[in-house]
Amino acid sequence: MDSLLLTAARICTFEQQWLRTNASGFFFERDERLFLVTSRHVMKDEQSRHLPDRLEIELHNDSENMAKSTGFSIPLYHHGNPVWRQGVDSAGAIDVAAIEIDRSAMPESAAYHAFNPAHLLNAREHIEIGASLLIVGFPLGFHDTLHHMPVVRQAVLASSFGLRFQGQGYFLTDARTHRGTSGAPVVMRATGGTSKQDALPWRLLGVHSSRLDVGTRDQVLDEALGLNCAWYADILLTLTAT
Repeated sequence: MDSLLLTAARICTFEQQWLRTNASGFFFERDERLFLVTSRHVMKDEQSRHLPDRLEIELHNDSENMAKSTGFSIPLYHHGNPVWRQGVDSAGAIDVAAIEIDRSAMPESAAYHAFNPAHLLNAREHIEIGASLLIVGFPLGFHDTLHHMPVVRQAVLASSFGLRFQGQGYFLTDARTHRGTSGAPVVMRATGGTSKQDALPWRLLGVHSSRLDVGTRDQVLDEALGLNCAWYADILLTLTAT
């Protein structure tokens, strides 16, 4: 079993008992604390009036049998106040959110892998334009329903990594994506690493947000660009700080 597949979580959003949307997310741990990371618009999207009050993720609860899983509910509000963390920068809101998971409430046998700060790119590393990337998620909610596993889409880096595209806190990927992929991790294979990375030999580069299109595109004559926004993963250092 590739450890990368166990970093991702299928997310269902609910408003009371009503299922609203499907999305993607992944696990990130820091200082013994565990977070679920996804797009901020999965938690709340005022424009589309998407206002869920809880998330539910699917957890593997038997490392010897990937066909076994259980639902795990995560409330989004406590006494009416949102419990997720989101960020802003000089250009405005960042479409990434992190919510802490109570480890004591999880099944003791839960099987998953989590990224940590060591998986983020360090200042000495350089990624060339056109580099091969992967997006791990649940497009349109599609997944291996027997083993409860995500699928992986190939992508390439479509803008200069390290530069904020058009001044925003994201870079571009060239990949075929669909609704439901929001919140998926964007990764590349690590060429070197520390002992902390041996079980998960990947670099976490970004968080997939949405497809990017041209507002003036002729819907009949012009094909969609096929480009996507991925917010830089280093925002997680801010969102998971004590």
